[in-house]
Amino acid sequence: MGQELVEEASEAQRAQAELQVRIDAADDASREMLVELRRLEAETRRLRADSESLAPRLERQAERLATREAALDALAETREALPAVEQGLLSRLRAWVEADLPFLKQERLARVEGLVNGMADPDLSTAERLDRTLAAWRAELDYGRELDAWRGILKEGEVRREVDFFRLGRVGLYYLTPDGHQGAVWRSDEQRWQPLAEAERVELRHGLRIAREQRAPELLTLPVSHPVTPVDAEHAL
Repeated sequence: MGQELVEEASEAQRAQAELQVRIDAADDASREMLVELRRLEAETRRLRADSESLAPRLERQAERLATREAALDALAETREALPAVEQGLLSRLRAWVEADLPFLKQERLARVEGLVNGMADPDLSTAERLDRTLAAWRAELDYGRELDAWRGILKEGEVRREVDFFRLGRVGLYYLTPDGHQGAVWRSDEQRWQPLAEAERVELRHGLRIAREQRAPELLTLPVSHPVTPVDAEHAL
């Protein structure tokens, strides 16, 4: 009987030991699961934070993409419309030169014709054509800010004579004979030269010397080439 008690005690110890092993194993698994759970929770928080910070960036990128797509669409439309715009600019430039004061007219019209011919040149890019067109416009605009004087040939019917021309921007175009006895202003409304009085020829001589930097700038009293339309005081208010 004593032996039996010993065996039962031993059996109980083994059972207790196995149970403890299973408990320890269960605890280890639980701890591992707990560690994994905490890792997953931390990963979830990180992903959520990344998602929250990423969302605005994605929205901004989407906006930029939309803006770029719109710009590309507009660029395509602009490229399609650009030839018509260039043609319009050249037509207006030609009309301007033809209606302007008759100075360097052949040279200026030749510049316009060169641009028109360049429209069909396959070796010129769109940017180059547009740049040349804008350069021609700038050259025409510059004429309006210049004083110019030169000696040239005046043609009046069959008569040709050498005179000194004076241009006051686009306001006035004049000529004076070398002896100073004859001078005139171009009248745009009548398309003819109108003779100048003696006092006006003196002013014109001063203008020629100013343009040639032989005299200090001063106020000139000369008739203008374009007709001046009085402004109604009632409409001016």
